[in-house]
Amino acid sequence: MGMLAALLPAAAFCQEKPRGLELEKIEGASPRNIIFVLADDRRYDAIGFLDHPFLKTPRLDSLASGGAHFPSAFVTTSLCSPSRASILTGLFMHHHNVVDNNDLAPPGTIFFPQFLQRAGYETAFVGKWHMGGGSDAPRPGFDHWVSFRGQGRYYPAKKWKTMLNINGKRV
Repeated sequence: MGMLAALLPAAAFCQEKPRGLELEKIEGASPRNIIFVLADDRRYDAIGFLDHPFLKTPRLDSLASGGAHFPSAFVTTSLCSPSRASILTGLFMHHHNVVDNNDLAPPGTIFFPQFLQRAGYETAFVGKWHMGGGSDAPRPGFDHWVSFRGQGRYYPAKKWKTMLNINGKRV
């Protein structure tokens, strides 16, 4: 029994990530509303509902009051792109291969919104994708897409002709 217990973690570590998984929409599925908010580069307690001494975040607090909070959650890497890839795939960095802020997720990577679509959800992505350097193209698993290249622009919009990718169209 001790040998089996020692081998199980090693077997889990060596598993291949899923590739070519066929996803089909389930007829009659009745989804609940899900809003997943990911704000990287902030302290764990930098939000009002966690009783921060001076931060006021009433809109996020309102969402949190009817949602779920995962106080024991943590990121597996300190870089935003690999961390985001882990959240969206459920895989560790050595399995999804997004190891820095410039790597694209490999073709065929399964993102959890694909499973939500299978369950009947209409999905949308709004914000910083930032897995693939300059690419902001729509990804599998999202019915609606609003994103921008890299980190986005920190300058006034009038300096840039196009800023957003909305469902594959630059605006």
